[in-house]
Amino acid sequence: MVICTDPKHEPITYKGRSIGILTLTVAQVLIGTIHLLIGSGLLAAKMTSGEGVLAYDVYTVLFGALILLFTAFIWQGKRIGWAGTIGVSLFVIVADTLTVLNLPSVQGIPAFAAPTEIGYSVIVTVYLLLPHVRTKFLP
Repeated sequence: MVICTDPKHEPITYKGRSIGILTLTVAQVLIGTIHLLIGSGLLAAKMTSGEGVLAYDVYTVLFGALILLFTAFIWQGKRIGWAGTIGVSLFVIVADTLTVLNLPSVQGIPAFAAPTEIGYSVIVTVYLLLPHVRTKFLP
């Protein structure tokens, strides 16, 4: 890790990545893993008991898997990671907003979790659209 407080020097980096990308990567790996594990558990419970909402279980597994996949590409500096992360974040914003508004959405999305997921997805999207971040992925 390089730490420098002189504005004439390069910003803080870790393995050539900005602290922002490092923070995003850690957060996304955590969120993707949690969703993948919870979704897998929900699917397993659904298969054994026949109760629960299958749409949300599948959505949660796919969300976790996509987050982990696109995070790997973000870490590698690939455009598909940037675009995929924004795409998934926008989908979450729309689906969870519909849930909060009690409109048709992915069946089973918990309304209590939606505001947090919306806020996090907005932060991720805004960060990735910042000019200095966007130019790293869209030269």
